[in-house]
Formats: sequence, structure tokens, C-alpha cells
Amino acid sequence: MQNLALEDGDFSPIAARPDATVAITRGVTRLFYELGLAPLAEFRLPSGRRADIAGLDSGGRLVIAEVKSCQADFDADCKWADYLPFCDFFYFAVGEAFPRELLPGGEGLIVADAYGAAVLRDAVERPLVAARRKSITLRFARQAAARLAWIAGPAA
Repeated sequence: MQNLALEDGDFSPIAARPDATVAITRGVTRLFYELGLAPLAEFRLPSGRRADIAGLDSGGRLVIAEVKSCQADFDADCKWADYLPFCDFFYFAVGEAFPRELLPGGEGLIVADAYGAAVLRDAVERPLVAARRKSITLRFARQAAARLAWIAGPAA
């Protein structure tokens, strides 16, 4: 399969392994929902980065899962640490066949397929300060509402 060319030259895991990435994303989204989180894929952070999946719990805690579809995806992408200042919990989300020994041992681990997911290693809690939590929560709400408006279309 040919990779899609990107404007900024970044590696695109969706272009490289779209089926695996979509399946893992779907499974993690289902897991987040089952855990009581409101999930949002492709959540844009204030830094300009996009978290693969973010989840907001009823207490306002933010969880981010970084999807890795294969070793090449992990090797080419070093930006996962940039997400840590914007979440309370961080997980890597991978498929069953992913070589897990590559992942940093101090971060959370989720294994997923298209039908569900399981947390194999809990994430370390890094509580956000109040001002950042408010900012991130508002950003999350606005992005979710904007997507809903786009899906629903203009009001009649």
C-alpha cells in the first residue's frame, strides 16, 4: 500500500495502516465509553498537536490514548511526550500483535481491536492544575459541539 503524501512531511500511521488504526481507535473509543468517559477522536490540543483519542470523565479528568498500529508507526513518532502536560492520564493503545516491549514501561497500556479493548497497565496520574483543566475542558466541549453541529447540519 502506498503512503499518502503529507504537507508537513510527518509520518501518517493512518496512511500506512488505516485498517489497524481505525480498529484500535474504535476499540479504545468503546472502552472509554464503557469506563464512563466521553470519548473524542483527533482532539486538537493548545500546542497544535492532535491526540488520537481523548476521554473526559465526570470529574473533569482528561485521559489521552495514543494509537500505535505498528513498530514503524512508533519508531517514526516521538511526539507522544508532548501530550503529557495536557492530560491527567496517558495510555498507549496498540493491537494484540504490537511488540509491547518497545513502549515505555511507565505509561499506561491498552490493547484493542475493533470490538473492544482492555487496560493491561494503568496510567500514572499526573493531575492538571486548575487553570489548565478549565482550558482543556472548554476546548474539549467546543470541539465536540462543533463536530455535532457539523454532523447534524444547520438547524431547520
